[in-house]
Amino acid sequence: MGTGALIKKEHIYLQETLSSQAEAFDRVAQIAYESGAAKTKQAVIHGLAQREAESTTGFIDGFAIPHAKLKDITEASVIIIQNKAGIEWNALDQTPVIFIIALLIPDAEADSTHLNLLSSVSRMLVHEDARQQLLEASSPDDILSTFSSYIS
Repeated sequence: MGTGALIKKEHIYLQETLSSQAEAFDRVAQIAYESGAAKTKQAVIHGLAQREAESTTGFIDGFAIPHAKLKDITEASVIIIQNKAGIEWNALDQTPVIFIIALLIPDAEADSTHLNLLSSVSRMLVHEDARQQLLEASSPDDILSTFSSYIS
């Protein structure tokens, strides 16, 4: 399955009002659990926090790419959250995060899917115009369109 096919409209949430990284991880876990992409919320929260403890997943210009590889993930998923206000994330450029692209990968796909997905999203975010389009998106369709322009 191509990276673009993993990005689903029902996993895109706009204008959220999260106030902390912990709250963001909880929201990602809730979405994953409710959609059937994860067996438990707690495993997702723990996996994201554990990965974050290794090094920041905060990128630049208000973006973060938290990710976890877990046996409790039932299907590779991309969960996208556009937040109304910045969240302290210890990002590379120290900018508060307002756009979260969470990658959740089953252990069985840790090598192939995880690396392809992470590199595809990272390459897209290197482009300033892609970041700007995502920040200005007003609908899930806008976000899907931007992703499809940069990721196959």
